[in-house]
Amino acid sequence: MSVVVRRVGPEAAAEVLAVVREAFGDRSPLDPPADALGDDAASIARLLRRRGGLLAEVDGRPVGCVVLDPAPDGLVLRRFGVTPDAQGQGVATALVEAAVEAAAGRSAVRVLAREELPGTVAFWEGHGFVVTGRSSPYVELARWLGTTFDAPDAETMRGLGERLGRTLVAGDLVVLTGELGAGKTTFTQGLGAGLDVRGGVTSPTFVIARVHPALGDGPDLVHVDAYRLGGLDELDDLDLDASLEDSVTVVEWGAGLAEGLAESRLEVVIERSVGDHPGGADEEALDPRRVSLRWVVGQ
Repeated sequence: MSVVVRRVGPEAAAEVLAVVREAFGDRSPLDPPADALGDDAASIARLLRRRGGLLAEVDGRPVGCVVLDPAPDGLVLRRFGVTPDAQGQGVATALVEAAVEAAAGRSAVRVLAREELPGTVAFWEGHGFVVTGRSSPYVELARWLGTTFDAPDAETMRGLGERLGRTLVAGDLVVLTGELGAGKTTFTQGLGAGLDVRGGVTSPTFVIARVHPALGDGPDLVHVDAYRLGGLDELDDLDLDASLEDSVTVVEWGAGLAEGLAESRLEVVIERSVGDHPGGADEEALDPRRVSLRWVVGQ
């Protein structure tokens, strides 16, 4: 048996709803009832519209799901459930691992469990979550995540970007900061690989902005170099708004300029973790770097 977890959006509302109804309907009655029991396709679609969710499948059949809900203090997991016939087969663990991967750049993954279900609380604790609060009938749990990563070479930098790229969705804004030659374009090459977009990603300095169309069903990548832009007005002149909602937009040298392009953003700061690189701005010969990720929501 092989568990496959895929990222989904509002288009998968019917599949997610079917799993939610089967998983939550099998649980003992609770007072008050679980909110999930009142869901319909429209309410699930609204939940999925913010950041999407994850659908676990076995032999092509949906058997598990979770909705990803971004918050200022982390990524909240909602509607986490596995159908009765698929429990005990690693589906829940696969969903947790995929959710943690999707939370890259956030300080924590958070979840609410019911105090009447001690087995559920124990499951989360067994996966690295700790109880952070209680408000009857709920138990609040969190798993703290690292937001700083070491990149000793260009291959590691690309790999980090690729992992992150697989977690991004249409409408995401990435503001990339680092000195000349820090590895910003190398990191963005990884993002492009993770997003599966067309064309080799290179520095867009001489064209300011370049669009890389998606090869599959994912979003396009819009790669912007704001180094020579004098302010937000010039950034607005690029008319990026037309593609922001349907693309992932990465802005190099964007700190102080690009924040107004979206309600939330992922700030990526690349710093040298040791002395100056003897080769100048050659990103292919990166000395060790430290990459810090931080989601900023609602600011």
